[in-house]
Amino acid sequence: MKEQNVRFHFLSAIIVVIAAFFTGLSYIEWVVVIGLIGGMIALEMVNSALERVVDLVTGEFHPLAKQAKDIAAGAVLVFALASAIIGLLIFMPKWF
Repeated sequence: MKEQNVRFHFLSAIIVVIAAFFTGLSYIEWVVVIGLIGGMIALEMVNSALERVVDLVTGEFHPLAKQAKDIAAGAVLVFALASAIIGLLIFMPKWF
């Protein structure tokens, strides 16, 4: 929970769960939303762990270390964008 991004994802998850509760999602929609939240937090934790390992292995700047960190962060970004799109597909028809 010390990672700023993990705190952001937990806060976002709380907001989404509250919105889902008041929106009245179906069972399947809840499964999808909870799966996306769990996947996002898990992927952010893996990204943080990878960054720690890279920092442990090399204390100095190395282009491959930067690439490893950037790729892991990119994976988090891709999953976050996909999650946002899926969330919009679930919530928007119920709101409008």
